[in-house]
Amino acid sequence: MKNINKLLFLFLFSPLLFADCPDVLNHDVRVLDSKEKRNLCDYEGKVILAVNVASRCGFVYQYEELQNLYKKYEDKDFIVLGFPSRDFMYQEYSDESKVKEFCSTEYGVTFPMFATSPVKGSKANPFYKDLSKLSGEKPGWNFHKYLIDKQGNVASFSTKIEPNSKVLIEKIDSIL
Repeated sequence: MKNINKLLFLFLFSPLLFADCPDVLNHDVRVLDSKEKRNLCDYEGKVILAVNVASRCGFVYQYEELQNLYKKYEDKDFIVLGFPSRDFMYQEYSDESKVKEFCSTEYGVTFPMFATSPVKGSKANPFYKDLSKLSGEKPGWNFHKYLIDKQGNVASFSTKIEPNSKVLIEKIDSIL
C-alpha cells in the first residue's frame, strides 16, 4: 500500500516539479560524448543562448566569442548551450569525442555542449523544432543563435550576427 501511495503522489505532483519551466526548455538532451541526459529545465531561470555549432565551419572562430560571452555573463544568470550539428555540409566531426576535444583544446569551451543532432527539417531534435517554431526562423547555417529569456520567449539571430555584436549584447543586457 505504501508503494501505491508513493506512486500516486509522484504521479499527481511530478508535473509541479517543472511547473515554472518554460515549455521550450522541457526537453531531455544527451550531453556531448556521454550517455548522460539532461533536461533543459535545469537552466530554467537563466537567459540562454542556444547555438548550433560545427568544428570545421568557416564561422568556427565564433567559439572564442561564445566562450568570452559566457564568461562575461555567467554570474548574471546567463548560459550558452552548444548543439553540434552535421546539417550544413557535414562540417562537424561524426565522432563526438573529436568534437569535445576540439572545442576544449582549440577554444577552451567550458559552456555546456550537447550531443550532435540535426537542427533543421523534419529530423531536427525536438528542442530545435520548438525554437524554430517559436522564433519563426530555422537555422540557415552553422552558428545560428537563439536567445531565450527567462519566460521562454525566443529571439533568433543569424550566423552573421556574431556573439560580440552590439545588437546581440544589447538584447542580452535588456533581458538580464
